[in-house]
Amino acid sequence: MSFLDNLLGRKHPPMIGLDISSSSVKLVELGRAPSGEFVLERFASEPFEKGWITDGQIEKFDEVAEAVRRVVAKSGTRSKNVVMAMPQSAVITKKIMLPAGLRDEEMELQVESEANQYIPFSLDEVSLDFCVIGPSATSAGDVEVLIAASRKDRVQDRQGLAEAAGLKPVVLDIESHASRLAMSRVVAALPNEGRDALVALFEIGADTTSLKVLRDDDMLYDRDQAFGGSQLTQLISRQYGFSFEEAEAKKLTGDLPEDYESAILAPFVDSLSQEIGRALQYFFTSTPHHKVHYVMLAGGTATLPGLKDRVTELTGFASQVVNPFDNMQLGSAVRESRVRREAPSYLTACGLAMRRFMQ
Repeated sequence: MSFLDNLLGRKHPPMIGLDISSSSVKLVELGRAPSGEFVLERFASEPFEKGWITDGQIEKFDEVAEAVRRVVAKSGTRSKNVVMAMPQSAVITKKIMLPAGLRDEEMELQVESEANQYIPFSLDEVSLDFCVIGPSATSAGDVEVLIAASRKDRVQDRQGLAEAAGLKPVVLDIESHASRLAMSRVVAALPNEGRDALVALFEIGADTTSLKVLRDDDMLYDRDQAFGGSQLTQLISRQYGFSFEEAEAKKLTGDLPEDYESAILAPFVDSLSQEIGRALQYFFTSTPHHKVHYVMLAGGTATLPGLKDRVTELTGFASQVVNPFDNMQLGSAVRESRVRREAPSYLTACGLAMRRFMQ
């Protein structure tokens, strides 16, 4: 299996996108209608217990593999080919310029020579891959090449999970590439197809929130901060004496005491909005930019009641919750109410599933 599997891609047979985060595994299968529109054929998720995956490292392999088996069964998919992703923290990426017209073997030698200079491990210990992005905008006669490298043991862990669940890993992507691919559809639906718009994407995970600022096909800024949805779960757990797992389940179903909204939810939404405001201010002070056109919220926590409006109020920028399945047809196995409720947490999984259609 190629590590990036050539980001320029080929047309693939049916494949599922499988996003493994610290808190859950999410599966998406996409098809295409005769009109060319995407069809959301199926999607499903399965939670992990705290500590099964920490900082992208799989600590409880058998438990995670069993959860992957469950999500595949729950989804009803018959596809065995799977696209997975490595967390950004586990991958070293670098763009380099190489002369256009090199043969594959010549390019491989050049890439290995470049990689030797910046990878802090022996090349024997890493999975190394590259893809040609396109002609260089700044250097005539050269092409821009993306190199990606990750330790072999981390790559084998991800592959092993898929295989333990009876799946065949055919593409291993990078999480941030997958979420940006899914975002390309969201941005294209903005006024003027989102051209030249500065889009601040906040992906609110369980433990980490990442801010990516996108403009057209470029990522101008990328920074992680240590806050996320599990902090709300911990507050619920402490306030009402539930275990962490009970608190998480009740948070998702809304089965909480009457004072939950005023005592826990409203203060948390306020503090999360302030963190988002601070992250934007940090972006403004460390770059030449002083505004964004859109603030986009993704991840399961993005749908918290009042969050979008509070972010708009505090930052002064229009905010919206990301639905990566917007303008997709829904397959017969998919319920619209569930899509509306859960879509923002499937951004990365959706981007992974879209890889099937990259030419």
